[in-house]
Amino acid sequence: MATLTTSAPRVAVPAVLKHRAVHKLLLLALAAAVLVPLADSRWASGSWPAALTVDLTTPLTHVSDWIIDNRDSHPLFLYGFGYVSNAVVISVRAVYLVLLAAGWAGVTAIGALVAWRVAGVRLALGTAAAFLACGLLGMWIPTMQTLALMVVAVLASVLVGVLLGLGAGLSDRLDRALRPVLDTMQVLPAFAYLLPVVLVFGIGVPAAVLATVVYAAPPMARLTSLGLRGADKEVLEAVDSLGATGRQRLLTARLPLARKELLLGLNQTIMMALSMAVIASVIGAAGLGDRVYQALASVDVGAALAAGIPIVLLAVVLDRVTSAAGEHAGEERENTRSRWLYAAVAAVAVALAGRLAGRLDWPGSWTLNIAAPVNRAVDWMTAHLYSGVPVVGGTADWAGHFTTWVLDPIRGGLQWLPWWSVLLVVAALAWLIGTWRTALTAVLAMAAIGVLGVWKPSLDTLSQVLAAVAVTLVIGFATGIAAARSDRFERLLRPVLDVFQTMPQFVYLIPVVALFGVGRAPAVAAAVVYALPAVVRITTQGLRQVDPAALESARSLGATPAQQLRQVQLPLARPALLLAVNQGVVLVLAVVIIGGLVGGGALGYDVVFGLAQGDLATGLVAGAAIVCLGLMLDRVTQPTERRAKKGA
Repeated sequence: MATLTTSAPRVAVPAVLKHRAVHKLLLLALAAAVLVPLADSRWASGSWPAALTVDLTTPLTHVSDWIIDNRDSHPLFLYGFGYVSNAVVISVRAVYLVLLAAGWAGVTAIGALVAWRVAGVRLALGTAAAFLACGLLGMWIPTMQTLALMVVAVLASVLVGVLLGLGAGLSDRLDRALRPVLDTMQVLPAFAYLLPVVLVFGIGVPAAVLATVVYAAPPMARLTSLGLRGADKEVLEAVDSLGATGRQRLLTARLPLARKELLLGLNQTIMMALSMAVIASVIGAAGLGDRVYQALASVDVGAALAAGIPIVLLAVVLDRVTSAAGEHAGEERENTRSRWLYAAVAAVAVALAGRLAGRLDWPGSWTLNIAAPVNRAVDWMTAHLYSGVPVVGGTADWAGHFTTWVLDPIRGGLQWLPWWSVLLVVAALAWLIGTWRTALTAVLAMAAIGVLGVWKPSLDTLSQVLAAVAVTLVIGFATGIAAARSDRFERLLRPVLDVFQTMPQFVYLIPVVALFGVGRAPAVAAAVVYALPAVVRITTQGLRQVDPAALESARSLGATPAQQLRQVQLPLARPALLLAVNQGVVLVLAVVIIGGLVGGGALGYDVVFGLAQGDLATGLVAGAAIVCLGLMLDRVTQPTERRAKKGA
């Protein structure tokens, strides 16, 4: 006889409780329940406790004084840094003299012929027009100064980057050791590089070139390593089977296979070097950046724009030429060597013709003064748009309202929160999107800011970053979605994004100062405009790469376009959207710091003050805080590879 058995009813667990993020939140809530009362009883105020700070002013001042006192006498400077400085000066001077000797016609011809051989007639004409525009604006000599600085800085950056990339690509141990260094250099805004090199090399070209090398070498190192590690294994095995040595394997197989990555690294290095060469005008580098900086200091928007336009043109030309070289890498072309020879002969002939005709310098009668009409336009905008516009108000009113209603409340809220609650929020966000290691790194970076004694100015900078990121993401996601859904809109948007993405950071300050004056709101506006192109591009690309089969399945079930976007495209494009958030945060931080030049205050002001006064303690502590803030924001917004794949 069969016996009936009854089992206890199973309790259904809600699906939400099975989610990994919920488990993490429950653990954090448990830890908070234990630690928060203890922290509140000991540190109830919002500010970082003075007992937990370390004063670096005295030791850094001693270091600064020692360097200044021994810069002209110590063997380290005389026979070490002194030789480096002299080599940089001689190299830049030699390149500059060669450019001047070629004359405006020769330089224009060389640039156009290189562009023609790399990318075709259309880009050649654009390159020639760009160089001619630099002359028409009366900026030929500053353009040559910037170009000479760029040539030396890019060559040095490529050399350093390739050597580091070779080491990281061939050695796992060196790759692990270099990764955190390159990560830190990637999130460190360009402004923070300036003070240490100025202290060692003084104001001038050597400091500008070396700061540019430090800033521009990491992308070359990363992409070189990536190219070497991504080489086709079957090709490498075939080379090994032929008995090739390690050196032959590198020269005949791995480097040729990594050619596209190397050219992409060259492109990124050139763009970052141009951006840094412009910023380096703050420390005495002559050229276009110095003209922009001097014009901004006197609020002469017309003069700043006259120098800013050649910077943008140089950036666009260099970006297009190096991008085209990367796209055509590996393509076989007939008679390539002879065509390059013909192009070189033609360029030399044009340069000699200009020299024989005595037309090396750009004719003064061929210049176009745009500063006066631009300043008149700015005066008109100040009178009619700056304030007092009926109904909508003026740009100054918008800046004031944004500061009062957005920036001040965010800053006040962050500074009102107890410091330990800020660390708890950072830990929660970093752990939810990553791992416990990510959370630990983010918390330690944020705690280091307090230990350095710059808790309040760092929260002020953080408030500007959060506000700028929020505006950037709202506009960027909306624009990216529209571009992904309309081919025509994307084609119209592409040249605009190309121009904005190639503009150096410094140039963004010109229009915002003209429209909004100085203050925190203009710094946020410049950061939004700088970060927007990257967010739009990544969002558009992520949505367009969604599996067409998934979209077709949704359509067959009768989903509307809005439902397809909300239920299919956005969830499947989650990794790209998270990457857009991360890149937006990093780019916003870079320009918010530069906003110290136009009244942004906080850490940016401390860096500017340290540069202006030669105050190593103030500038270096602020720079270290910027590194920590950037590292924290990077970790909080960058999912681990495992999490990103799961989200996909």
